[in-house]
Amino acid sequence: MAARVPLGCEPVVGSLTPSRKKEYRVTNRLQEGKRPLYGVVFNFIDSRYFNVFATVGGNRVTVYQCLEGGVIAVLQSYIDEDKDESFYTVSWACNIDGSPFLVAGGINGVIRVIDSGKEKIHKSFVGHGDSVNEIRTQPLKPSLVLSASKDESVRLWNVHTGICILVFAGAGGHRNEVLSVDFHPTDIYRIASCGMDNTVKIWSMKEFWTYVEKSFTWTDLPSKFPTKYVQFPLLIASVHNNYVDCNRWLGDFILSKSVDNEILLWEPKMKEQSAGEGTGDVLQKYPVPECDIWFIKLSFDYHYKTAAIGNREGKIFVWEVQTSPPTLIAKLSHVQSKQPIRQTAMSFDGSTILSCCEDGTIWRWDVVATTS
Repeated sequence: MAARVPLGCEPVVGSLTPSRKKEYRVTNRLQEGKRPLYGVVFNFIDSRYFNVFATVGGNRVTVYQCLEGGVIAVLQSYIDEDKDESFYTVSWACNIDGSPFLVAGGINGVIRVIDSGKEKIHKSFVGHGDSVNEIRTQPLKPSLVLSASKDESVRLWNVHTGICILVFAGAGGHRNEVLSVDFHPTDIYRIASCGMDNTVKIWSMKEFWTYVEKSFTWTDLPSKFPTKYVQFPLLIASVHNNYVDCNRWLGDFILSKSVDNEILLWEPKMKEQSAGEGTGDVLQKYPVPECDIWFIKLSFDYHYKTAAIGNREGKIFVWEVQTSPPTLIAKLSHVQSKQPIRQTAMSFDGSTILSCCEDGTIWRWDVVATTS
């Protein structure tokens, strides 16, 4: 008799045949400029602006609003003073008074904090020694942002005071470019980062939290703040054999992707009494064909029910992430969308999907209402 595989040992692989098919159609296509667009993100920080999104490409940050009937309205545009700047990432944040901020970074390594309410630069953060690959906002405290850099570090910033609170780097840090970073959705102390050293690292800020609190009341110059180095992660996981360019928490699990045409859902398993050591138990695999180039990012609806990801051929795959086996909801393609999609953005309820492309175009897809 053949040996039976114990339940839970083999990852469950999703089928590429859309099952609970949702239908989306293209409702708009904008040509923003000639330069590639690397980032697009809806504002999930402020419920007044859930239909507002921002894009980055070249030295430009642009703010738009999704209106009824596929309409996209331009609200604001910021051109960086350095024409050689190339922004790779943008994230919504807010000041402690609630005014919406945009935080952008790229090839220069300078992080621009834009007060989009006042339409001006609020602060510029200098600290990274090389380009910034991703910026993410703490959803529970949206004046805290993380930046992942080519300089092999992750930094935690307070956008209100302009302070660099923590630097995650050193003895146990990344050994190559950090490509992606994410805050845990409920554990305020925990973050995950990944990069070109093929690892995902989970870090804790718990013992440094007094410095985070101090950053909100600091009145001296930001440069005089006692920035702390976090040198040792809780866990280093090698679940991929190549660059890891995107990681996102899904509860206590992690969704991450490399350049091998699939997204992995895995559970971090810490080893007791040995910081940094551990494993990742891969639970599910979500195939994404022709997704074999690095710097392609995942996006989710607000409640993390579905994920959308583009590929190098201009197609989008929409996966239901909380089902087992994984369910492919939709496969989106258009005859004129042939360029790599670096990032997608899903609206609050997932009914609109945006994609930003290498050729400077923004595509809007809207779900087609079906009559039951």
